[in-house]
Amino acid sequence: MLVTARVQALLAQERTLLADVQAFLDVAGLQDAAEQARQSARNLDEAFLLVVVGEFNAGKSSFINALLERAVLPEGVTPTTDRIYVLLHGETLGETEATSDPFVSRIRAPLSVLEGVALVDTPGTNAILRQHQALTEGFLPRADLVLFLTSADRPFTESERQFLELVKRWGRAVLMVVNKADLLETPQAREEVRTFVESGARVTLGLTPPVFLVSARGEQRGGDAGFAQLRSALQSRLSETERTRLKLASPLGVVAELLGSEQQRSQDARRALQADFAALARLEEQRQHHHQAMQAELDAQLGRLGRLLSEFEVRADKFIDSALRIGNLRQLINGRELEAAFRRDAVADLPQAIEKQFGDMVDRFVESNLHFWEDVQADLIRRQSEGEVVRTRFSYDRAALIEGISGSAQRHLAEGTQQALSRQLSQDAEDALKGVIGFGAGGVAIGTATALALGGVLADFTGVLAALAVGSLGLFVLPQKRLSALRQLRVRLSALRESLESIVRREYQREQERADARLGDATAPLTRFLRQEQARLERSEERGGELRARLEELRRDVAQLGGKEAGS
Repeated sequence: MLVTARVQALLAQERTLLADVQAFLDVAGLQDAAEQARQSARNLDEAFLLVVVGEFNAGKSSFINALLERAVLPEGVTPTTDRIYVLLHGETLGETEATSDPFVSRIRAPLSVLEGVALVDTPGTNAILRQHQALTEGFLPRADLVLFLTSADRPFTESERQFLELVKRWGRAVLMVVNKADLLETPQAREEVRTFVESGARVTLGLTPPVFLVSARGEQRGGDAGFAQLRSALQSRLSETERTRLKLASPLGVVAELLGSEQQRSQDARRALQADFAALARLEEQRQHHHQAMQAELDAQLGRLGRLLSEFEVRADKFIDSALRIGNLRQLINGRELEAAFRRDAVADLPQAIEKQFGDMVDRFVESNLHFWEDVQADLIRRQSEGEVVRTRFSYDRAALIEGISGSAQRHLAEGTQQALSRQLSQDAEDALKGVIGFGAGGVAIGTATALALGGVLADFTGVLAALAVGSLGLFVLPQKRLSALRQLRVRLSALRESLESIVRREYQREQERADARLGDATAPLTRFLRQEQARLERSEERGGELRARLEELRRDVAQLGGKEAGS
């Protein structure tokens, strides 16, 4: 490499950038990408790499032997290169040397064209052995200049186009070479092939690289005009100044690819974050909608309960007004008969009706709650199959946390059968009702407790006996007792109505709070994780932007290197 003060400064900046990119990728958990950044830094200390790629039947080995004017590599009609051969300058033609990589070998040859250059022969990009293509694609990021070889009998195939996409991806400088040009018998045929290859390369690369039509066989048999043109172009490209520029530009192409890939991963992760936040928002909307629906259902159920008590109040009013009269003196004297008549005519089936109303209310509440958790479960199952991002720590962690919420919903559905939840909720409401009305828990059902509370008005009925025992005074006392009984009935009914509504609303609120707490406990880890990842992504994107800005500045400086160094 041409070493001047300017080149040394660029080298220092490039090494610093590569180290910073490596650290950035390590923090992102992308160890393979970080290793590529490390390898690019090491490549700066290696010889200039001129890499020859192409399909196995394009005649790469014959082409290289013709280019070197020496039979250095074996030739054949089948894939003869099963590894990467690195041809280096040496005093004598040597045997194949092994390297630390079992798929990379060195061969040294006393050729001036190899001074300061390592010529790399790669396996065919379309070889049957997939290992060949893996070797070629894996070595491509290390290339400083690519000689892309195609064949005149099958120019620019689909597999070659796909491989050229990799060349573009890594930002490699490329020269297009069409071998076996001797098969093209007319100038028109040669021009058609040249145009076809140029057009394909331009569409794929976004630029038009030089295209050289050569014949390795013609060169080996006495000379080929295409080879002369190619050698002239290589002599210019491999000048000390140009080699230095290309050597410095190669790692920057790797950095651009690595940072571009990380930027794409960040964008994918941000979209996944937004979708996950939206999923959490949908869960909250589901919860609020569930609350609203339950509140409307509760109001309707309480309305039905109120109608039952209102109907009882009408019957009780009618009974009191009819029973507490002088004409019913015999019934008034018999307190047991009066109580039995009240239970028969006024209370009637109120206990059973209230019992059923409570049962229906509990069943509807439990059914709605289970449907809510089923909806939560279904939404999370859909979310787990959507929004997948590149497999990184982020994708694994978020998947586990979403699975955790889904598992919580599944456990709620598995453990909380409708029968069990209904029984528990009914028992809680019953116990609360007994506590408010003032009865023990000893097996007294809701309807029974209600009837006992209402039965307290009978004390007013049996109390008229003492008044009636004083003769005519009872005639004046009885209307007062009737009014007192009516007042007591209304007071007790109002208290009972308030108690029942208070109990039902309290139990509703308690169960909703339990469900909200379970959902909140399940979603809290994902919520924390998403917020942390959002903050991490913002820091990462800011750092990635800084590194890309430094990269572009360094690329401009390297691109200008040839002109500045030529005048230095």
